[in-house]
Amino acid sequence: MKATGNDAAVKAPLKDHLRFHRAHTHLAPTFGQSWFALKAEAFARFFGTPMFLGGQTLVVTVWIVLNVSGITHFDPYPFILLNLAFSLQAAYAAPLILLAETRQAERDKANAEADALHREDLARANELRQKVAADHAEQMIRLIEMNTDLTNVTKQLTERIEQLTLELHKKLV
Repeated sequence: MKATGNDAAVKAPLKDHLRFHRAHTHLAPTFGQSWFALKAEAFARFFGTPMFLGGQTLVVTVWIVLNVSGITHFDPYPFILLNLAFSLQAAYAAPLILLAETRQAERDKANAEADALHREDLARANELRQKVAADHAEQMIRLIEMNTDLTNVTKQLTERIEQLTLELHKKLV
């Protein structure tokens, strides 16, 4: 089937479905775009992985085994150096995780707002389609009424022509 010029007018223009989200793309990286920001985000994401937890468990186990077994004595029993390492890790991890959560909340809020705008746009488009459909229905009803009127006029004219034909036939015959 070949498309005509009217078919193009009937089709809706293609819309950018991400148009409401594009304003918030600057929120995509958690800590920004710089080298440090990307490394900080990767580090914050790494804290919650099984690989990190397994690696940390392995390091702590080796640390304690080396110091308790007597192989080395760089951090004897109350493991003050190990506690200091954990405190240092917590001092860096907590702010990074909180910052990541804050930025994620900002991204979630921005995406929710963009989704709401998108839903509103869809609702407006749906209302417009319904209005156009109602207008078309009204137009169809008017056209059917006009067709009915024309059919009645045609019937009346046909009956009148038949009557005149009969009268003319009587006068001529």
